[in-house]
Amino acid sequence: MSKIVTIVIPAYNEEQTIAEVLKAVASEPLPEGMLKDIVVVDDGSTDRTADIAETLADGQTLRVFRQQPNQGKAAAIQRGIDEARGDYLLIQDADLEYSPSHYAALIAPLLKGDADVVYGSRFKGTIRSMQGVNRWANVMSNLTFNVLFGTALTDINTCYKLFRMADIRSIAIESDHFAFETEVTAKLVNKGRKIVEVPIAYEARSVEQGKKINWPKALGMYWAIIRFRFSS
Repeated sequence: MSKIVTIVIPAYNEEQTIAEVLKAVASEPLPEGMLKDIVVVDDGSTDRTADIAETLADGQTLRVFRQQPNQGKAAAIQRGIDEARGDYLLIQDADLEYSPSHYAALIAPLLKGDADVVYGSRFKGTIRSMQGVNRWANVMSNLTFNVLFGTALTDINTCYKLFRMADIRSIAIESDHFAFETEVTAKLVNKGRKIVEVPIAYEARSVEQGKKINWPKALGMYWAIIRFRFSS
């Protein structure tokens, strides 16, 4: 029987990139015997993101859900989890920073039984155009997490996270916005799940190009490391 990978794409005001991303996701092959379930969650966009996505949707392999008002990335991912039909769940941003060409590499450790969860690490791969302050913030987050949790992860804030559906649905997400990344990592480690990282290529966007992260959200991500250190 085929296994299904649900690819959740949270989107907010990404009309410039959403069509290209969806076409790339749809055309990227998966390992033999695996099928895609593509779920776009438009999180209160004020542009044509949802309309463009719906022109590509077929109601089966690609489905689009709208949320109003904007509730943050964590809420959009949670909606995607709720709507998922797959055995596994992979998160894909709606911009062009992460390439779907890495899907096979992400899936391989999980299929081999070498991992419970797989992260695509930018810091084990290649990074282009990331601002120095953003790189520093990521390094500090990784260092703090590893000290507090006794891990050796290089990229807790990566978008590319691949879970077994049962694992991600067992986690009650409490954070909003980008703190999902650190919360889910903390809770997976607390549950004893083995996270394996594979190298990926990453090309950062600027704020002018639509990058959504800002200092309040970044501080929320960092605080989540401490907040969830002693919670399950």
